[in-house]
Amino acid sequence: MTGTEDTGGTAATAARRLPRVRGFAEWPPQGSPKQEGKALRRSVPRRAHATLDPDASRPDAVTAVEESNRGRIPDLVPLRVGRMAATPFAFLRGSAGLMAYDLARTPMTRIRAQICGDAHAGNFGLYGDARGRLVIDLNDFDETVLGPWEWDLKRLAASLVLAGREVGADEDTCREAARDAAGAYRRTMRFLAKLPVLDAWNAIADEELVSHTDAHDLLGTLERVSEKARANTSGRFAAKSTEPTKEGGRRFVDAPPVLRRIPEAESAAVAAALEGYADTVAEDLLPLLARYAVHDVAFRVVGTGSVGTRSYVVLLLDHRGEPLVLQVKEARPSALVPHLVTAGFDVPDVDHEGRRIVLGQKRMQVVSDILLGWTSVDGRPYQVRQFRNRKGSVDPAALSADQLDDYGRMTGALLARAHAHSADPRLIAGYCGKSDELDDAIAAFAVAYADRTEADHADLVAAVRVGRIAAETGV
Repeated sequence: MTGTEDTGGTAATAARRLPRVRGFAEWPPQGSPKQEGKALRRSVPRRAHATLDPDASRPDAVTAVEESNRGRIPDLVPLRVGRMAATPFAFLRGSAGLMAYDLARTPMTRIRAQICGDAHAGNFGLYGDARGRLVIDLNDFDETVLGPWEWDLKRLAASLVLAGREVGADEDTCREAARDAAGAYRRTMRFLAKLPVLDAWNAIADEELVSHTDAHDLLGTLERVSEKARANTSGRFAAKSTEPTKEGGRRFVDAPPVLRRIPEAESAAVAAALEGYADTVAEDLLPLLARYAVHDVAFRVVGTGSVGTRSYVVLLLDHRGEPLVLQVKEARPSALVPHLVTAGFDVPDVDHEGRRIVLGQKRMQVVSDILLGWTSVDGRPYQVRQFRNRKGSVDPAALSADQLDDYGRMTGALLARAHAHSADPRLIAGYCGKSDELDDAIAAFAVAYADRTEADHADLVAAVRVGRIAAETGV
């Protein structure tokens, strides 16, 4: 008898029992994720997600903005406030922490996934994969953390209501966009739950998104955004933002307040930090990076929620003078963490905030930037990524009323796909179910939260008007 013979009878009657292997599923399976999800409806009815109760201890909007400005570059704080004061939708974009405060006091299933933490409708967009093809997905992960899936969905739904109001859509249209986002999330999660695991992991290719979500009214807009994204490259940015040097290289030119040159010592510190960054990218990419030389570093102001954080662009040139621009962006702790603690979640310690962001992004996206990494500059954590990697985005506050619900369905499906990479889709699908009860509840919450955000925005505008908080506008 050889060591490979089965001494336990035929395979049909006596399967061999192997020890459970850490990191893999248990066999035979214990329980049903779908039934576990359905059982959660008894303790957290789906209609309960409409709840948004008043909270007398809630910080006022201005106090919340001031708190979120701590640690930012003081000279840029008025610019951030000015951008947030522009519209209620802009206020929401800059107030992920305040919304997390509110969400921590709402009903939760306590099913956790890797969440974006800032999944508003403006944080979905196009970017290039390793071969230059365009991918559409979530594209901002500064706040990413392991947390309740509902928080992302509610933030998305509320942002769609605000975006619709900004373009003058009627209330029924705004509510329907939020409802459609929740419905697409629920249906997509049910679709993924029925697939083989590997098929679900790679499901809903981007070219199928429009059909999957019945978003045909968006086709023209997506085609225009795609055309612009293809031209949005390091080369184009470098051509507009740099000038030749005597030595044959290039350097950034001042374009205040968005882009500015920095002292040599600061530039040298950022450049030196790229050595640590190289240790965080895949080893097979090191020969690629080694074919570029570092030519210059500049400071560049970033988007609404991140204004005031330290962010640099680094100009790399190959032997032909072709550019690759990296963004080295300060990685602050997720604004959601204290509110997750308040809600009773166990939040593990983070050894490097840049690493948190990069790993969270990779867990949520189907395809990520191959040059994602992290480093530290003068003791501060940073994330590193390609800059202008064929990025493009749909401005939800510029969509027509008949496109808004299409966009809601598309982003809802993308969010479900992202969550299903870290949470079992059978569990969430079991909770969400077949009916539209959850869709209606999320839509009701979204309208109520949009009303609250409009009131918060009005308080900020009033505070700016009387000089309580400084704001710089028009930039």
